[in-house]
Amino acid sequence: MRNNWGPEMATINRRSFLMGSAAAGAGLLAGSAPARAKVRWAPDKVRVGMIGTAAQAGWNMGQLESNASVTIAALCDVDDNLLAAAASKHPDAKTYNDFRKLIEQNGLDAVLVATPDHIHAPATLMALSAGLHVYCEKPLTHTVWEARAVAKAAAKNKRVTQMGTQIHAGGNYRRVVELVQGGAIGTVKEVHVWVGRENTAKVPPRTPPVPTNLHWDLWLGPAQERPYSPDIVPFNWRWWWAFGGGTLGDMGCHHIDLPKWALKLGNPLSVEAIGDTQPDAEVTPLNLTVKYRFPHREGLPAVDLTWYHGDKRPQVDTLGQMDKFGAGTLFVGEKGMLLADYDRRMLLPEKDFAGFEAPKPSIPDSIGHHNEWIEAIKNGTPTTCSFEYSGALTEAVLLGNVSYRAGKRLEWDAKALKAKNCPESDRFIRPVYREPYDKILK
Repeated sequence: MRNNWGPEMATINRRSFLMGSAAAGAGLLAGSAPARAKVRWAPDKVRVGMIGTAAQAGWNMGQLESNASVTIAALCDVDDNLLAAAASKHPDAKTYNDFRKLIEQNGLDAVLVATPDHIHAPATLMALSAGLHVYCEKPLTHTVWEARAVAKAAAKNKRVTQMGTQIHAGGNYRRVVELVQGGAIGTVKEVHVWVGRENTAKVPPRTPPVPTNLHWDLWLGPAQERPYSPDIVPFNWRWWWAFGGGTLGDMGCHHIDLPKWALKLGNPLSVEAIGDTQPDAEVTPLNLTVKYRFPHREGLPAVDLTWYHGDKRPQVDTLGQMDKFGAGTLFVGEKGMLLADYDRRMLLPEKDFAGFEAPKPSIPDSIGHHNEWIEAIKNGTPTTCSFEYSGALTEAVLLGNVSYRAGKRLEWDAKALKAKNCPESDRFIRPVYREPYDKILK
């Protein structure tokens, strides 16, 4: 699913962020929780604040609206028109042009963050620090460092979390995991993942006046100041490094989630990205191939995983079947191959698996990706894409962009969050926030 905040999150105009609610705001930015109880929800309802109200945020809100245990108690958006439209459906919800103010609202239990990538970590870290449970769209963060910080904050504050890789809740992914882990294709040492999408930014972007309904400075958030452009907002921010991560950042967590789950992948040992063009300082590439090397796990061999987006495809003979998958995952095992996407799966070569009986389902069906989160808040049951799981997934995905921008294969030290052979990559691993957002990194 796509997370789109353009312009659908709340506004903090910079002056009010700097001057308003100085004590409480400084506490949030510095990572301290406000002086209020951390558990505030009533047994019958979970009161959720929406950070973002339209596009993917609107879809997420619809999922929550279908759960009788949820009350949409607060709405936040940088676009006044979108905020008004959402408020018309939830007249009892408080509305904000400042997500910091939403987080301060008494009586909230949780927030759902569905914004452009560069806002994910600031909003999530503030919310976790305030004792709120968080559902955040994918990728969990804009940078590798933020993913680690968010996972640590979730654990420290003992909050219920879920990343928006909604397909993880589907039945097909479960059946694929069962096939792989059940040995249907034997030991797997090679995986290919691809997305047939070619997108890039329009350069130079147009810079007309800011629409009166859009709080542009708040849309920028921690990113460095630049003129408003309709070539960035509402959708194409994805193809600008300042705000998104290109196709890999946009879709990688959905697709690489499957081999991570099936093969129990952790942190990679090395990452090497290869593009058709030299890295651009501003915009993401049309085509990219990323080679990941994952280490041995307990009882499992090392794995080579290759990601492709754009016009690239794996050079593996699947007897023409790969052409039927615009995006997908190919597991290459010692006994055969398994080709899958969100909804389909097939064992190859088909003749070798004639009469094959799949194992009986062993992974329980999900009650729904959003419902998992709400049920966990109420009753302490687990979520399947907590920030512990999805933080590590996001780190691995985003390292492909780090390698590409640094122009070098990375020998990765996961514990130190550094490339041992490429110190110049540090600037792509940890973000630089502008004031006053920079305080959240301290």
